[in-house]
Amino acid sequence: MDTVLPPELKPRESMAFDVVIVGAGPAGLSAAIRIKQKNADLSVVVIEKGAEVGAHIISGAVVDPIGIDTLLPGWRDEADHPFRTPVTEDSFVVLTPKSAIRFPNALMKLMPPLMNNHGNFIVSLGEVTRWLAQKAEALGVEIYPGFAATELLYDDAGALVGVATGDMGMERDGTHGSGYARGMELHGKYTLLAEGARGSLTKLAIAKFGLANDRDPGKFGLGLKEIWEVTPDKHRQGLVQHSFGWPLSNDTGGGTFLYHLDGNRVAVGMVVHLNYKNPYLSPFQEFQRFKTHPAIAPLFAGGKRVSYGARAVTEGGWQSVPKLVFPGGALVGCAAGFMNLPRIKGSHNAVLSGIEAADAAIAALSAGRQHDELSAYEAGWRDGPIGQDLRRVRNVKPLWSRLGTIVGIGIGGIDMWLTTLFKGWSPLGTLSHGKPDYATLEPASQHTPIAYPKPDGVLTFDRLSSVFISNTNHAEDQPAHLRLADPALQRTSEHDVFAGPSTRYCPAGVYEWIEETSGPRFQINAQNCVHCKTCDIKDPNQNITWVPPQGGEGPVYMSM
Repeated sequence: MDTVLPPELKPRESMAFDVVIVGAGPAGLSAAIRIKQKNADLSVVVIEKGAEVGAHIISGAVVDPIGIDTLLPGWRDEADHPFRTPVTEDSFVVLTPKSAIRFPNALMKLMPPLMNNHGNFIVSLGEVTRWLAQKAEALGVEIYPGFAATELLYDDAGALVGVATGDMGMERDGTHGSGYARGMELHGKYTLLAEGARGSLTKLAIAKFGLANDRDPGKFGLGLKEIWEVTPDKHRQGLVQHSFGWPLSNDTGGGTFLYHLDGNRVAVGMVVHLNYKNPYLSPFQEFQRFKTHPAIAPLFAGGKRVSYGARAVTEGGWQSVPKLVFPGGALVGCAAGFMNLPRIKGSHNAVLSGIEAADAAIAALSAGRQHDELSAYEAGWRDGPIGQDLRRVRNVKPLWSRLGTIVGIGIGGIDMWLTTLFKGWSPLGTLSHGKPDYATLEPASQHTPIAYPKPDGVLTFDRLSSVFISNTNHAEDQPAHLRLADPALQRTSEHDVFAGPSTRYCPAGVYEWIEETSGPRFQINAQNCVHCKTCDIKDPNQNITWVPPQGGEGPVYMSM
């Protein structure tokens, strides 16, 4: 009598490709395009956990076109490209509680050249990725949105040979629902991880292969963003405004932005560095406060908020970039940590890293290699345009963290000038970032709770109404994708020592401490999650792990 295996023990279906790419962001799609440009016979697949390409993409975004110029040199002649809004005006502002001090033009000219935004474009990065996906598919790249890669696959020698997508139709208790379907295996001679900041598979690869050994810890920020439709008289298409100061304290790193897109749209956002100390701080509430500043609020009078989202961003730069290659695979884009913090830009380096990794993979495949290290990619990036971009700004983040916003930015600006003039040389050498972000929180006893104003529903909003317009959706009966390792530790430390910072650092209202007669109970509202990854970064005990839910779930950003 034949033994009938349960579904989870049956071999998964598999497909084989020359290159497997995880993540349909700028880095992953650029790598796919480059490979097919250079060798149309190579098979390339891109899998994306969002319901569609761009659904999980969120960024400011002011884009330096150096990457796109390299990848698609004729793009400016096309009629339907998404780079419709060139920067026409660049402004820096220091905010105090009641006033705004704008940098005069003479002072703007004294800023390091790399901080100049003229020649750049204000875009929706979601639109850019959809445009890139069309380019990739036209070249023969296979793209599968709605499939979350949840497992790395290895051969007997320990080399990466592909990924597996998650099972679908699981019930909350781990049993199989009526729609259960086993995940698939995607085998590749090389696999590129392009998951963005704090990718779940990237974390596994970094740990398995020791890629972060001898590197500074990864550093992160939380970016929050809204899109508003403002009245035509307030709209200044092409204006880029960055500000720092209020509402954040001098010892809390971060800044804010206003980007005037086309169609009377304005992107407003804030980035809060996740090495903040005060457990009572709420990045979401600070963002809402920013909009009430007397120099900011008039812009939104008579307007309408149409989108909201949040995402962790990488901030470690030069010192924190891990080793990029390992047997069978490589890290690209923000999975590798290529964002330039003072410029608040990473998509140009994401595209360039996709190109460089693709070139290394093409050379390896042409030589008949597979499942080894793409050593040319690792060897070349620090001396190439990505390394030049990051090396010049390598001390800005450490100075900002050590000296506070005003002094840190001032000395950081001087250091950027020196590294620009002297080809990367700085009298400071290369400063260390110090502690990882989860270790910077101080006990609640050392701080006073922050009394944030209630939202008015017109200019300022609560988290749940914000999540609603992010189009976030998760099936409630599936296993939680936010995994708590030790419930007792969460109570004795996260609650008792740090006063429950998860209820404040999460920009989507996922976490609650509910006071009951038996004591506080930690509740996880996983269906609210916008996949920002902040909990995976900031929990003081690293007690929460973010893993992908079922493919296609999470936010559906349309123009973020």
